[in-house]
Amino acid sequence: MKISGLSNEQVLESRKVNGNNQISQLKKHTFLQLLIESLGDPIIKILLIALMIKVVFLFKDFDWFETIGILIAVFLATLISTISEYGSEAAFRKLQKETDDVAVKVLRDNKILTIPINDIVVGDIVILNEGDKVPADGFIVEGSVFVDESSINGETKEVLKQSVINEKIIYDHNKVFRGTIIYSKNAKMKVTEVGDKTIYGKLSLELQEDVPTSPLKIRLTGLAKIISRIGYIGAVLVTVSYLFSVIVINNNFNIDLIIKTITNYKLMANYLIYALTLSVTIIVVAVPEGLPMMITLVLSSNMKKMLKNNVLVRRLVGIETAGNLNVLLTDKTGTLTKGKLEVTCFVDAKGKIIDNLNKLNNYNNREIILNSFLYNNESMFDVDNNVVGGNSTDKALLKFIGINKQSYKKLEKIEFDSKLKYSAVMINDSKKTCYFKGASEKILSQCTKYLDNDGKIRILLEKEKIESNIKRYTSNGNRVVILAYKENDLKLSSLVYVGFVCIKDELRSETKEGIKTIEDAGIDIIMITGDAKDTAESIAKDCKIIKKNTDIVLTSNELNSYTDDKIKSMLPNIKVIARAMPQDKSRLVRIIEEMNLVVGMTGDGVNDAPALKKANVGFAMGSGTEVSKEAADIIILDDNILSISKAILYGRTIFKSIRKFIIYQLTVNLCALFVSIVGPFIGVSTPITIIQMLWINMIMDTFSGLAFSFEPPLPETMQEKPKSLKEPIINKYMYSEIIITGLYSAIICIIFLKSNIVRTIVRVGPKYEYLMTAYFALFIFIGIFNAFNARTERKNLFANILKNKVFLLMFGFIAIVQIYLIYNGGNLFRTYGLTITELIFVLLIAFSVIPVDILRKYFIKKLDKNA
Repeated sequence: MKISGLSNEQVLESRKVNGNNQISQLKKHTFLQLLIESLGDPIIKILLIALMIKVVFLFKDFDWFETIGILIAVFLATLISTISEYGSEAAFRKLQKETDDVAVKVLRDNKILTIPINDIVVGDIVILNEGDKVPADGFIVEGSVFVDESSINGETKEVLKQSVINEKIIYDHNKVFRGTIIYSKNAKMKVTEVGDKTIYGKLSLELQEDVPTSPLKIRLTGLAKIISRIGYIGAVLVTVSYLFSVIVINNNFNIDLIIKTITNYKLMANYLIYALTLSVTIIVVAVPEGLPMMITLVLSSNMKKMLKNNVLVRRLVGIETAGNLNVLLTDKTGTLTKGKLEVTCFVDAKGKIIDNLNKLNNYNNREIILNSFLYNNESMFDVDNNVVGGNSTDKALLKFIGINKQSYKKLEKIEFDSKLKYSAVMINDSKKTCYFKGASEKILSQCTKYLDNDGKIRILLEKEKIESNIKRYTSNGNRVVILAYKENDLKLSSLVYVGFVCIKDELRSETKEGIKTIEDAGIDIIMITGDAKDTAESIAKDCKIIKKNTDIVLTSNELNSYTDDKIKSMLPNIKVIARAMPQDKSRLVRIIEEMNLVVGMTGDGVNDAPALKKANVGFAMGSGTEVSKEAADIIILDDNILSISKAILYGRTIFKSIRKFIIYQLTVNLCALFVSIVGPFIGVSTPITIIQMLWINMIMDTFSGLAFSFEPPLPETMQEKPKSLKEPIINKYMYSEIIITGLYSAIICIIFLKSNIVRTIVRVGPKYEYLMTAYFALFIFIGIFNAFNARTERKNLFANILKNKVFLLMFGFIAIVQIYLIYNGGNLFRTYGLTITELIFVLLIAFSVIPVDILRKYFIKKLDKNA
């Protein structure tokens, strides 16, 4: 029956009833929506609350400069975060745009038209040629094609799809699906499902689910609770301290005067409002307002570095989450392997291995062997010397011999069929030689003789030995193709055995290194593949995923026979899931997350998308489907597992950088907090002016944020074990540095202001102007030296420091500006210059935080060794 396609009226009617072929896009976040989402950061929430209290309640002696400082910190952090994520999303959309630009050939009104992929409708007849992506779901109505369905089911083997005999009875071998690729041959398909109703579209809709909360957000929420408690306690203490000072101390502990002050409601109202002002100031001092901006800076700066390493980050928190991985579920095809079949060797009839064609030079049967590769083959070399046409087996065979010239014509042929499991061809040489290739059970069973290396035909008596040899190769992950021949007819009988070819999807050269790097980092790897159990196990052993006898390989059926609790108990030993189905991946992700472990998932197919979305961090391959990229947090542009290890390294580096910055900020904050609380009791009011505080905030929030954002990724970081989700962002080491160095800094600040010894070295001045100048310099230089302490856990503060030149530049700049302000700040900064002796004295006192912290590091390491 002649196929003419839909008429224009039928196209319109079909589009009206079934819709077009557009896949519903996930809701794109506008710039404003991303900006609002950024305000949900736990630390920013505290700052916004403090800001609101200041604006709404504190109308007396309103601290506009502090308020502006908070506003700037919040604005910069949210704006940089939004710009980075929006820019990353724009880069991703550009990567995806090519999908909507695809043109498709259809048959309508008996004419071949080229239309956009989105304009296809149900009932359309689509013309499929080699290399095309199937644009919708449907079935073959004319011709037959080999289809690569790995994007749907994960299997690399091409599947033959044939035309239907009766459109009312459609079998699996008639169906084709959107997103799969035509490997060879040509056909026409009839569209049955379009857009969101295709398998591709349904999986795309699954991606609407919420993604799991990132480990960083969980830890920052915990940090926000700790800081808010410290801030509230500090606020209460400073309020009590202030009220005690003005009510009790100022009245010399006289009960009558105290009562008189308390009953003076107007005066008490002023005291209470000022106390509230102080308490909010203390909360702001306690909060590291520079942290949100620093996190944004470190994520966005590393995002650009990672792009140079073939890692495109779609969601900023995805980088840090990668550094927290406990388990990585990885695809095999294209990630661990090259994703294409190659001949590994030819084994002749006597069992000799030929891995190089030069070894055939002394063979008298060389022509027969080469012709077996060349003529029984649908592939060919194009003008650019690329192998085209045929299925993946044919391409691998032709690449191996590298010969394209055919001296004879093909008289007859039997095309490969998944039911026949072999193909054959007759050529027009003098003997009408017929060449056969196919599965062992089909070809070898029909061989009665074999061809020896001298070109003589002998009786085949050792089939069991050949079968045993074949089994040895198949157990190592090879696909085996038997070669045989005969003369005069294409009947599958009385064949002469030539040998067998081993074909394999070889491991990438970087796979073993990548796996070792990831496993050395304490991350468990589970390979998930559609391959058979034996093949999957062989590949896992090759790339060293399986190393011990206790390692477990499960098939999909075996996995589904176990309860979730049983799988949880087996998880440390599970290394491979063979014959995997899409739902297996999603189930494993869910189970691992229920164990409070951070799970990463790699994938490239439509079938991988739901698991990529549900995983804590999804890695999509650059050559993968658009749906998988849409679901992922990170796109590996070169499809290389070694690039995943780099993403993990950057993630860990980022987390370390954040921790270093927290140490630095909270050490300075604790110092300021302690002076604010204790000061009133000993006659020390806040010795920093508002303008000076703005400069300090610039140092702490902006310059230091930049400095710590460029910490280098160090290979030794990959030797550390993953951090538990339950591990707070501030660990014992950090607490020790924050508390010891923070309190030491506060004590030397108070002593500096109160000590008579200091006043013998530093001039005081009529209005304390020189002492306050020196104090301002002391506070800043304590912060600079503490930055070096915070940067490394080593006693050698200069370890790897040249790898972060931004750090040296930022704090060098701060030091230069500070010295300039000491001598040129004037009334604005309340600085009136210091003598060289005074400046050296201040620097020496500030520098003392370094030996104190080195001693702390020494004792901490000693305690850890003894523990």
